[in-house]
Amino acid sequence: MASFSTLSHTCPSQLCFTKNGVVSKSLANPTRTHFLKKGNYLRVRFQATSFPADDRVPDMGKRQLMNLLLLGAVSLPTAIMLIPYASFFVPPGSGSAGGGTIAKDAIGNDVIAEEWLKNHGPGDRTLTQGLKGDPTYLVVEKDRTLAPYGINAVCTHLGCVVPWNAAENKFICPCHGSQYNNQGKVVRGPAPLSLALVHADVDDGKVVFVPWVKPISELVKLHGGLKSPLRTHPFPPMH
Repeated sequence: MASFSTLSHTCPSQLCFTKNGVVSKSLANPTRTHFLKKGNYLRVRFQATSFPADDRVPDMGKRQLMNLLLLGAVSLPTAIMLIPYASFFVPPGSGSAGGGTIAKDAIGNDVIAEEWLKNHGPGDRTLTQGLKGDPTYLVVEKDRTLAPYGINAVCTHLGCVVPWNAAENKFICPCHGSQYNNQGKVVRGPAPLSLALVHADVDDGKVVFVPWVKPISELVKLHGGLKSPLRTHPFPPMH
């Protein structure tokens, strides 16, 4: 039986030998072919040029890459808990007529304020997609209205997405244990700063996030502390 020299799909740049192989034109570019007959055997030799592998990686920001690395290091129960947050690593949502970003829910739909309040009770903090695609908590007040601010869920330590722990009434980072109160103020390190805030407005019935531009004094009133006026939401950790 004839023996053919073929390119293996597992090693496209090497010649591998099989009993009944077929050279794939998509993997090999035969520039020279030699037929050598010896006895009852026919040997076919190809000189193939390999195609360079596409080594490009998806365009991913440092924060998203860091999250993927950290998620791989946490325990399985924690990883399972964070699965619902994975959908927020997507491109930023569309803008509104007023210049803000329309909030998106977990499946990418615009957040309609009236519908949201029907399904989310007082004290609720649920992730939406906010400015620049960052996961942002939409807050429902005790009087069943939307809070005028949203809380950026990106931990100020190494950029993990911080889940809301309703049982303990605070945000707890699963990566290194940083904790924030229900308004995003850091209460336990290693996070150096509190979670960032954004404006949460309603435009034409839809929730819109706008960069925080209110006076620093309003932040002081909201959280009762201030570390640096250069940060939107800059409160020191409590030791």
